[in-house]
Amino acid sequence: MRKINYGRLVTEQVNPRTRQIDRVTVEQALLLMAREDAGVPAAVLREKKNIARAVKLIVTELKRGGRLFFAGAGTSGRLGVIEAAECPPTFNTPPSLVQAVMAGGKNAVFHSKEGAEDDARNARKIFQERLRLHDVVVGVAASGVTPFVLGALQTARAKRLKTILVTCNKNLPVRNPADCVIAPVVGPEVISGSTRLKAGTATKLVLNMLTVLSMVQLGKVYENWMVDLQPKSKKLQARALRLLEHLGGVPQKSSGKIFLESGKNVKTAILMARAGLDAPSARQKLAASAGFLARALRS
Repeated sequence: MRKINYGRLVTEQVNPRTRQIDRVTVEQALLLMAREDAGVPAAVLREKKNIARAVKLIVTELKRGGRLFFAGAGTSGRLGVIEAAECPPTFNTPPSLVQAVMAGGKNAVFHSKEGAEDDARNARKIFQERLRLHDVVVGVAASGVTPFVLGALQTARAKRLKTILVTCNKNLPVRNPADCVIAPVVGPEVISGSTRLKAGTATKLVLNMLTVLSMVQLGKVYENWMVDLQPKSKKLQARALRLLEHLGGVPQKSSGKIFLESGKNVKTAILMARAGLDAPSARQKLAASAGFLARALRS
């Protein structure tokens, strides 16, 4: 990789539209930020083909027994951590299925450790030890040139694993950094170089799409209902019962009993109610339908 001129990266440029942010009222400054943020969804939408390609790539490898890794530093790394942490409660995935590796380790999630992003050697060591057949590595780097992220991607590619880069710079000085590059260009930040702003918002939207749409394709969602949630809190238990009542046609007075009989599994409980099955039969039917509730209800 040739020497990087950071000053030429889009994410490091000065935004001419917000030069007066330190000299206007709070209300005017708020409008400046809001107007800049308004363009973020459109930038993400322009990357729809690459996002769709990445989702298909992830789904293919997860179906083959692979896992999904997010690698990042700073804000980008923290967004990967959030994404990985949300998958088990939302989609009932094992914690090992979607993982995040943060430059600087767990402490860097809460306390800035800026120099860690330059340690490509550490990334190569971590991913050399962790990766196995069919894993997918998503590098998350607003600049697109973070050494830690590039080290992770290079290690995965050396193992002939699939790689994705999420960045907010289109013209990267790195040649072919990943199999699929998703680059919503949101332009210079409100505060120059502060990529936790527009770039961070765009990155979060992209990561939402990667995880949610992958899980939809894996049967973790029925219609637009979160039927694979883990009901481990009072709020989620109440949501699970509402799902059973709504999708299973179960009266409120009976939902608790069926839910307990199902082993507190929403999809199993719905199938029990709709098909008149006991819990073992419902589980067997779901397994035969690869976990897709819609398929199980049709069969």
